[in-house]
Amino acid sequence: MGFRLISRSLRIFTGKIKRMEYPDPPAKAGLCCPRECVEGSPPTYAMYEALKDSCQNNATYFQPDDSENGQRLYQGFMTLIDHIDTVWPLVDHVRKVAPLYDFDAKSPGNGYRSFVSVVDSCVLHGLKLSRQVCTGRDALLFRKGYFVKEVESCGQLLASLGTCLHHLQTLLSWAPPGELFPSEGHSPEELFSQADNINQYCFYGRCLGFQFLPSMRGILKGISICMAGFSEAYYSHGNLISSVWTGGQYLIDPEMRARRIVNISQSASIEFCKAFWFLAESEIMKRVPSLMSSTVAVNKVFTIAPEPLVVNTTEGKELTVLPPTVHIGLQGLNVRLISVNKRAGMVSEGTSSLPASDGILFHCHGGGFVAQSSKSHETYLRDWAAKLGMPILSVDYSLAPQAPFPRALEEVFYAYCWMINHFKEMGTTGKRIVFAGDSAGANLIAGCTLKILSAGLRPPDGLFMAYAPLLVSFIPSPARLLCLMDPILPFGFMMRCLKAYASPNAKGGKDDKRSNKELTSSNATTPVEGNGFLKVSPSQEGISEGPSSFEEVSPSDLAELQAHKSGSERRKSSDTTISAASLQSEHTATGITPTEDKSQQYVSDFLERYVFDSDTDSEGRRFPIVKPNKRDLSHREPESENSSTLVGETPLKQDLEHTDKKRIKSRINEAATGIMSAMSSRLAYITGSNNIRPTQEELAVRTNLDSLIARSPSDEFIFSVPKDPLLSPYWAEEQLLKKFPPVRILTVHLDPCLDDCVMFAKKLKGLGNEVGIDVLEGLPHGFLNFSLMAKEANEGSKLCIERIKQLLDLENHATTPENNHL
Repeated sequence: MGFRLISRSLRIFTGKIKRMEYPDPPAKAGLCCPRECVEGSPPTYAMYEALKDSCQNNATYFQPDDSENGQRLYQGFMTLIDHIDTVWPLVDHVRKVAPLYDFDAKSPGNGYRSFVSVVDSCVLHGLKLSRQVCTGRDALLFRKGYFVKEVESCGQLLASLGTCLHHLQTLLSWAPPGELFPSEGHSPEELFSQADNINQYCFYGRCLGFQFLPSMRGILKGISICMAGFSEAYYSHGNLISSVWTGGQYLIDPEMRARRIVNISQSASIEFCKAFWFLAESEIMKRVPSLMSSTVAVNKVFTIAPEPLVVNTTEGKELTVLPPTVHIGLQGLNVRLISVNKRAGMVSEGTSSLPASDGILFHCHGGGFVAQSSKSHETYLRDWAAKLGMPILSVDYSLAPQAPFPRALEEVFYAYCWMINHFKEMGTTGKRIVFAGDSAGANLIAGCTLKILSAGLRPPDGLFMAYAPLLVSFIPSPARLLCLMDPILPFGFMMRCLKAYASPNAKGGKDDKRSNKELTSSNATTPVEGNGFLKVSPSQEGISEGPSSFEEVSPSDLAELQAHKSGSERRKSSDTTISAASLQSEHTATGITPTEDKSQQYVSDFLERYVFDSDTDSEGRRFPIVKPNKRDLSHREPESENSSTLVGETPLKQDLEHTDKKRIKSRINEAATGIMSAMSSRLAYITGSNNIRPTQEELAVRTNLDSLIARSPSDEFIFSVPKDPLLSPYWAEEQLLKKFPPVRILTVHLDPCLDDCVMFAKKLKGLGNEVGIDVLEGLPHGFLNFSLMAKEANEGSKLCIERIKQLLDLENHATTPENNHL
């Protein structure tokens, strides 16, 4: 009888919770939630009043409860009521003036609107939570302890948003109506000194992702857990077991996760950001596009040799374009060609009778100027190639801080000049050229367009930019404050990326001196990985002598040797060298001496003979693997066949003299050690933590990562950025901006770069340019990389395709029968 009563209470409780869920996006749900709104008042006002009434109801209920959790619930609901009374007049004022800052009436969107939407989402979250407590508080299994933490977290969230609203009031006073950037020289330090510090912890704990679409919340939570767990591995020198064990706690302890993420954002170096984003380049993630994205016939990476190019200007004159040399010297530039069909003359295996396409998409990937490559953006590029029916050329430009501004921009410009000389190899006639880029890539194509116009070359026929940072300086604006709560682009990450690219030597401290020394030593001898992402460190590249025996090869040595060998294997497997590019060899292009080349050959032969075999991946390309130990294969379990050989087996006769029992025991111990050592060394190799001995400052940072650090965000602004239009296209001269081709911008309401896009579009519109902007709801910065995971992100990618088609003007060009089905 008692069991049935408990079961019945549980069913009633869970049923009521399910009936309260809101399937709509936060902003829309916030507007349509309550129906009992007062006549003449906005719908959201009734939502705020409904939350106050629900909180008062719960507070009255728990006030007589003498238990600790009962009193905490009472205080929590009363605190929520106080915060609502404080927040409502502030958000109401911002709500009224926000439309004045839109691009136009058809495209509502700016940082002020975004914060209104965020506050409304918080109120909706609180209303849902309060009603859950109201309907379930009489149930037998009601969990007071759980709801205490939820209610207190919601109160902290609303209080922090109230502080942000105070900052917005200051920003409104700094700029005239319609201007999202201050008209005078107001600094971020001045802004944050106007009010109390913002509590960032509440944004990354129990309420993480509350402002985004429901389909994105699970993804963002997973990314945050991975970030916190990965930091354990990064700062423990690749100790995989401890990092997995501790990382699992972030799944069940939101407060611990929030503290870790905020402190990482405040304290971690740019190398940590690079290492974390490098996970998108892992072998598993590389296979995802070929398994889940659209099938393409051509997907090739090849290298453009660093040699002078001769191009024709629009006036018919010849212009010589020199290869980039700044920061890292002469380097071969990797580009990726993606096409759904093979076309005549295209760089591909085999021939095709399909004629060349009339158009081509010239693409630059995002990644904060410091990470990722065309491979990590292949998830949506494949789909774009299939839907557009034309080739895409994506540039794997060099990354900061090893290659800060203007290296990447010069490489993109150089790649464009090379492309207009080799349309045939790209499978296009070049009649229509459209630039496309997301995030940092969008900044680069805008800067590249300025260089093209200045040089008098043929400009592209259109620009498509997604969530673009067009003012690379932390000039305070409402949208910039969104990064204080962004799971994808936390405040500290954004500032370090900006500093690494635009002002890499700002502090001039020990870290900067060390990075400069590394940069100088690797200028001429550091080749680029096949995906254009990972720079092989001098310690990995400068191997002058081979090991004298197999015994001396440690697991970390093998990891380095495998990376070393992949540089030569890359060109043989996935890369394609074409005569039209007049390519040099990898060693000649990077300045490696014959002595080093001989050493590399020794290492390669050594690995071929003793360590590495080869296999074929899902795309038919060969890659190195560890050779199995045939002699002891029968004594091992299947799981350890490939793992135990990672530490190396000594081919000495004395092993044969041991008894079988001792040999098996030794092999088991060796296998266990090999598994952990290899996994740890590989992780340490990825993060780079085993290459450079940490400084005392870094050790102090690692020690303090788990302690609460209460400091103002203004501590991150101790550097300056040059006012260069090639770095920040927003500052470009009006004469050049008037020559811009048609522009389509797509961004999201919750993007820290939203105001950049809106103000740049306004500037172009004011000059008479053709420009359009789309602002999507509930999606994060970088949503294109999640187009295979979330329906709304996939729909956003489809909208990108439609805007690119408008720029290509495909309606006025005949399509081939082969592409009609696309």
